[in-house]
Amino acid sequence: MISTRIAEELGVRTDQVDAALALLDEGNTVPFIARYRKEATGGLDDTQLRRLEERATYLRELEERKETVLAAIEEQGKLTDTLRGLIAACETKARLEDLYRPFKKRRKTRADKAREAGLAPLVEKLIAEPGADPAALAEAFTTDGYEDTAAALEGARDILVDDLAMDADLVGEVREEFYSRGTVSSGVIEGKEQEGQKYRDYFEFSEPLTELPGHRILALLRGEKEGVLHLGLDGGDETFYTGLIARRAELPVESSGWLSDAVGFGWRTKLAVSAGLDARMRLRERAEDDALGIFATNLRDVLLAAPAGQRAVLGLDPGYRNGVKCAVVDATGKVLDTVVVHPHAPQNRWDAARDTLAGLAAEHGVELIAVGNGTASRESDKLAGEVADLIAAAGGTRPTPVVVSESGASVYSASEVAAAEFPDMDVALRGAVSIARRLQDPLAELVKVDPKAIGVGQYQHDVNQTRLAHTLDDVVEDAVNGVGVDLNTASVPLLERVAGISATVAGNIVAYRDEHGSFTTRKELGKVPRLGPKAFEQSAGFLRINNGTDPLDASAVHPEAYPVVRRIAEATGLGVAELIGKSDVLKKLKPADFADERFGVPTVTDIIAELDKPGRDPRPEFRTAEFREGVEKVSDLTPGMVLEGTVTNVAAFGAFVDVGVHQDGLVHVSAMSRSFVEDPHDVVHSGQVVKVKVMDVDVERQRIGLSLRLDDEPGEDNRKGRGSRRGGRSGEKNSGAGAGGRGNSRGNGRGRNGSRGNGRGKGRGGNGRGNGRSGRGRGGNSGGGAMADALKRAGLAD
Repeated sequence: MISTRIAEELGVRTDQVDAALALLDEGNTVPFIARYRKEATGGLDDTQLRRLEERATYLRELEERKETVLAAIEEQGKLTDTLRGLIAACETKARLEDLYRPFKKRRKTRADKAREAGLAPLVEKLIAEPGADPAALAEAFTTDGYEDTAAALEGARDILVDDLAMDADLVGEVREEFYSRGTVSSGVIEGKEQEGQKYRDYFEFSEPLTELPGHRILALLRGEKEGVLHLGLDGGDETFYTGLIARRAELPVESSGWLSDAVGFGWRTKLAVSAGLDARMRLRERAEDDALGIFATNLRDVLLAAPAGQRAVLGLDPGYRNGVKCAVVDATGKVLDTVVVHPHAPQNRWDAARDTLAGLAAEHGVELIAVGNGTASRESDKLAGEVADLIAAAGGTRPTPVVVSESGASVYSASEVAAAEFPDMDVALRGAVSIARRLQDPLAELVKVDPKAIGVGQYQHDVNQTRLAHTLDDVVEDAVNGVGVDLNTASVPLLERVAGISATVAGNIVAYRDEHGSFTTRKELGKVPRLGPKAFEQSAGFLRINNGTDPLDASAVHPEAYPVVRRIAEATGLGVAELIGKSDVLKKLKPADFADERFGVPTVTDIIAELDKPGRDPRPEFRTAEFREGVEKVSDLTPGMVLEGTVTNVAAFGAFVDVGVHQDGLVHVSAMSRSFVEDPHDVVHSGQVVKVKVMDVDVERQRIGLSLRLDDEPGEDNRKGRGSRRGGRSGEKNSGAGAGGRGNSRGNGRGRNGSRGNGRGKGRGGNGRGNGRSGRGRGGNSGGGAMADALKRAGLAD
């Protein structure tokens, strides 16, 4: 049953689900199954497998809960065949709890007391004789605690309302109608107008529940939590619901004023309240689902940003009073030198700092200068430019300055990982090392940081933190295994993310490597303590050994499939080493000719592709965005300008773009395309280099409205007939003020964030995942922290 339901939800076959569940239950990891068990699962990818695993967990928990509920009801002697069938048919936990509610132990209610007083027959009479005088019927039921007819009728009403609230079918129907028909409204709490200006878009707000975008839900909930907004959920016309209740419960309300009043009372005091609470919970869950999806996508873009590769880098961690912390790392990431310079106020030793850094960079053959995007970033970026110019003027090779996201660098600096890696280095200098290394290989360095500290999530502090952590861990695991890991250079944090490798085993791998030297073959992993056959099976294909004894160990071909490669080599008359990279030979091969019972066509196809380009890196090339000269601050912008910039983050309501003015602008989803845009991620992604037109500029509020449609004219209603998104409100501008604000990339004194493209040669590069051109632009790595900082400036994040 579970497999069938999951198959329907995912749009795949039941046998695929059965196979995947069996593999997962055997302890296999998602990356391993997705890559090396395609025959079994019919080619399910990691995203499908994650969803399948999540749904299986939910449905199995539901089945376990059903057994508990059935046992509890049976123990009470109240389990009927009909009820058993209803419970068995439950598809959600909410429906199951509705059915169980009447049988739960609870504190004695007013309805319970009325039943004990013998007033249940009075309810039956009031329903059976709707035309009779209620008071006359109640005269025969006065008793202790209910001395007069009014009290008896009130007790009868309590019983009727309780019966309605315990009717699972009725509650379920009312819940769905409330959610589909209802609206949410908000207003400012008196006296909070000035303090709550960041929520002013919601001071007089109303929108249907089903049309409310996730980011707006979380903004409203945060405004309520901060005591600025009051929220209200309204299911709509009360007469609709009282009519529905009366029909469902078969109550003749048309003939009885008492019944009509009782149903209305039940709606207002019980059913409307529970339906509203349920709607609020569903809104939050929907918003969290949207936010987590966006967070996962943005984190994936950051982790898979283009690496600068093996080049010497000078990393700068900018600051004012405490100076600019600097570290030089060689092409392998080894720290060669560190220094602190004070070019900015209050010391203002600009020339000395420039000369010191120029000498340091020239001495170590620095090719790139990575500048952290926090406090004093703009000034330090200028310093890096002068350092590069000074080296070039002296006849050296001009290093490329790059603005790099420093989000999470301070967290790393004070972490146990950093302390173990640099026990004798000042904490402040560790951040500079991290900034330099994350330009060389963002993935390898960012895995050392708690994903939540990277800060690319939409309202990350407002979502369930357990779900958030689980989602981010999955993203990191898939990213690391998708790229592969160099067994001889990987750090413990990176190895921990490899499928099948625990923290303990990762530490043992590094310890073995330190004691015995570099691994020369994957087989040697068998000598690592606690790395057993299962761990080897799961991890071996993702661990690479360059220049080892077996060339296949540098590829993604799993050791279990080496015999297939040998057969292919024999068939072509070439040795394995000769076969690798021999495109003309490999392209002529037919995978079916080498498939067998264990390795089918999908696996053989992957093997041939891997032999063609062994160990290929799926990440994009290093590119750059070109910023316009003379445009360095918001006041330099004018509506109508066409600029090149880099997408720093993507949200449900649009995308933030760095155009080089120390402040990200917002391209609202309605300004992304002439056709309808359901998800901004379908149009852009973090790190992408794009051309945008400036639509409006608010210097005082530091807000920039941008458009991807270069023929849009500022001041016009450019939304007419254009692609917009669900949940848009009248009055929302292209800049996106109505969608949670036109965010920027600064918060808490931090500098501009994000990925500003990447370039080589004369370009100021970065490592975003863009399609930008090389050139003289400045760049940065794929936007860590921009989302949190932008939303903070927009008033929607901590």
